[in-house]
Amino acid sequence: MSKLYQMPHRDPVSGAPLYISELSCEESGVVIRGRFEIPRFARIDAEMTRFLEVFLRCRGVLSCVERELGVSYPTVRSRLDALLESLGLQPVRESRATQGKEDLERKREILDQLERGEITAEEAKALLKGKERK
Repeated sequence: MSKLYQMPHRDPVSGAPLYISELSCEESGVVIRGRFEIPRFARIDAEMTRFLEVFLRCRGVLSCVERELGVSYPTVRSRLDALLESLGLQPVRESRATQGKEDLERKREILDQLERGEITAEEAKALLKGKERK
């Protein structure tokens, strides 16, 4: 089998969206022609793809994503929002119970970071107040 390349989703000349016009199987020789939409997940850039892979490997636990990428919690949230937007998805409305659980998990993570000496007391205070760590 010959080398496969990343699929472009925009025309490099005009910037217009591309579509798939042919699918082939080397083994059987079957060729299917038509106008097929490029899947939405194939249209995200390499950075968003990496974020999505980390998010999935962390099973959606944002504090885990934060540690894996070495970024702050607010940065993880903004990247997740950007990913949702680029995929044309709207976030599900969180119930108060879910928000409370997520807030508690975030506070525990901040206190754990403080205990491990990864952040100062001032940084922990700022994070608990909702300000992003520099």
